[in-house]
Amino acid sequence: MAAITYQIDNAHSHAQFKVRHMMIANVRGEFSKVTGSVVYDPDNPPASQINAEIDVSTINTREAQRDQHLKSGDFFDVARYPSITFASKDVVAIGPDSFEVAGDLTIRGNTRQVALKVEDVTPEAKDPWGNFRRGASAKTRINRKNFGLEWNMALEAGGFLVGEEVEITIDVELVRPAA
Repeated sequence: MAAITYQIDNAHSHAQFKVRHMMIANVRGEFSKVTGSVVYDPDNPPASQINAEIDVSTINTREAQRDQHLKSGDFFDVARYPSITFASKDVVAIGPDSFEVAGDLTIRGNTRQVALKVEDVTPEAKDPWGNFRRGASAKTRINRKNFGLEWNMALEAGGFLVGEEVEITIDVELVRPAA
């Protein structure tokens, strides 16, 4: 079987994050616009490629004031860095529907190699409009300071307002037109 090229279906894909707030609870948020492409070669996973882009202006933590702060120069600096990108460099099968994907993650102009654990890769299915689709979920953890997201505030009781470790989950639906 030859490599198959899919587009990320933005209407059915999103990126979520979770970070510790005040060292006591987790705050979750999401980016609602994820675009890009996946070249999937089921017979030769290392030949597969993932290129994804997240529109940072679509951040939503269900708190408008916090979202504005996250878009500011203290955090993502959306005016200067409107997107987060990921470009794979290596894909290794670790199970029948799971992969370890190493690649370059760029946030706020800072690029670092990260490893995504990609799971739940579904079999391809035909949709009602004749296109072919499949889905997948990817997870990783990063230290936000490695990407220039350094703003924080010391707490009177000790510790900091925003945790450094961020858990990221990306759920995608991929689509390719019928031949």
